[in-house]
Amino acid sequence: MAAEMKIISQYWRIFATGFCFSVFGLGGLTLSFIIIPLIRLTTREQIKREYRVQKVIRATFNFFCKLMKATGAIDYRIDGAEILKQDRNCLIVANHPSLIDYVLIASQLPQCDCLVKSAIWSNPFMKHIVKAAGYIPNETPDDLLSLCDERFERGNVLLVFPEGTRTTPGVESKLQRGAAQIAIRTERDLRVIHITVTPSFLTKQKKWYQVPDTRPFFLIEVKDKVEVAPFIEQTNNPTSAARRLNRHLAEVIFPVDK
Repeated sequence: MAAEMKIISQYWRIFATGFCFSVFGLGGLTLSFIIIPLIRLTTREQIKREYRVQKVIRATFNFFCKLMKATGAIDYRIDGAEILKQDRNCLIVANHPSLIDYVLIASQLPQCDCLVKSAIWSNPFMKHIVKAAGYIPNETPDDLLSLCDERFERGNVLLVFPEGTRTTPGVESKLQRGAAQIAIRTERDLRVIHITVTPSFLTKQKKWYQVPDTRPFFLIEVKDKVEVAPFIEQTNNPTSAARRLNRHLAEVIFPVDK
């Protein structure tokens, strides 16, 4: 009987996950072709328009996360959400074990800029959303740094996953140096978030319908800020400072692995 209930539960979570992602897809289409055009028509100022779009994205992400929890597809807890909501003028860096890490974090942020890889900008559906939200394309370094600095001057927060892609379970994670370079060269501190998924789910190696035997639990822990001033003061070379900062970030982002 217990084995049968376990199988039923697993099939239900496959259905629930598919249903939630279908809702997510429909929401993306609605944003792209109805809500965003309406915001463009009613808000002429670009910065104000970007903030309005980001606010809508946060609301839809929050709904999606609650829907996944309500249907039993996943469970999650966010420790330190109130701290996260108060952050301004800084980077937010996190490990990247699953497909929905960005969604879970951004659902808690009143405002959130994000570095977006070029593939998203060429996606016929997603490009409308990322452009309207004012997200930053992860392309030429000079433009990237000036764009990031401009956002920080407004008091914005910038979400970055230093791994650059989703973590591979069982493989040691390595950080790219982009987040550390941005922090050092713009002289902005970093808020660290650690995400644990038990058991692993929505990894790069598996399809969405390959659900584990038990319901995945996402624990999002908001950690302390990392101040960049000590790393800058240790050396006059920004590249060396970024290298040292990156090593430190690896230690704090992956506490369970160290």
